[in-house]
Amino acid sequence: MDFSLWPLGAQPWQDTLAVTEYAERTGWHGVWIADHFMANGAEGVGVPMNECMAVLAALASRTERVRLGSMVLGNTYRHPAVVANQAATVDQISGGRFVLGIGAGWQVNEHEAYGIELPRPRELLARLDEACQVFTGLLTRDRTDFDGKYYQLTGAPLEPKPAAMPLLIGGAGEKVTLGIVARYADEWNHWSLPEVAVRKGEVFREHCEKIGRDPRTVRRSTQALFEVIDPDDNEAAERRERLVASGRPVVMGSAEELLDTFGRYAEAGIDEVLVPDVTLGNGQRRIDALERLREEVFVKLG
Repeated sequence: MDFSLWPLGAQPWQDTLAVTEYAERTGWHGVWIADHFMANGAEGVGVPMNECMAVLAALASRTERVRLGSMVLGNTYRHPAVVANQAATVDQISGGRFVLGIGAGWQVNEHEAYGIELPRPRELLARLDEACQVFTGLLTRDRTDFDGKYYQLTGAPLEPKPAAMPLLIGGAGEKVTLGIVARYADEWNHWSLPEVAVRKGEVFREHCEKIGRDPRTVRRSTQALFEVIDPDDNEAAERRERLVASGRPVVMGSAEELLDTFGRYAEAGIDEVLVPDVTLGNGQRRIDALERLREEVFVKLG
């Protein structure tokens, strides 16, 4: 199982670069950047946020080893033909290390602030399905014609093409989204604890069986909020309660407890675990927390 970093988007470029350079020199598998224009919630408009693809292009030019990916580009505000051209260029800059991660789009405040339509779920997913067909065409054909309900292309080129850029789809909806993943994705990402990963994997296998695809051909990644804590950390319980209240899965405990959890992720079929650093502090404090995870957990897992 591989381990990658997910740096906080709402931070200065130099801080993102610093944690990416740390990942590059210490053996982390990849670095993923979220695609949002503001933080979520009522206070989000006041939080500075760098743009995802610009950051990834810059990181591609400053690194040589780590995989780089978008986690995930919002389809509602990014036309798939434009995205395909951006992604192919970033992949070229990176020397073939880029993963194109896309999702349906969901964050209400940024759609409201910029006047971008946020359709109901059925249309969101129909748009995502068409976008995946556009990506597939542009990335594999000399010219692409597409006449969909939401996107139309006529003799559209994409040159130079990436040699082998994976398409990752982020999402966990069991009725529709996982069917889209089964049809189009090289990689699949979702938030989860191990028991949720097991259930999602079972549903995903059913979708793959319907179309005759081997689910093992799709690389799986997941993330939660991770932290190694000491027994004498008196604030850990309060910190965990606050994080759980945010609605995200949380894994906090001793190194031994985290080793057990990651073992269960592997048993659930997870190939890559992403570590968001949003809860790990800033500067050297963040690096220390990440290094503790790496040394006390990831290295032992091999």
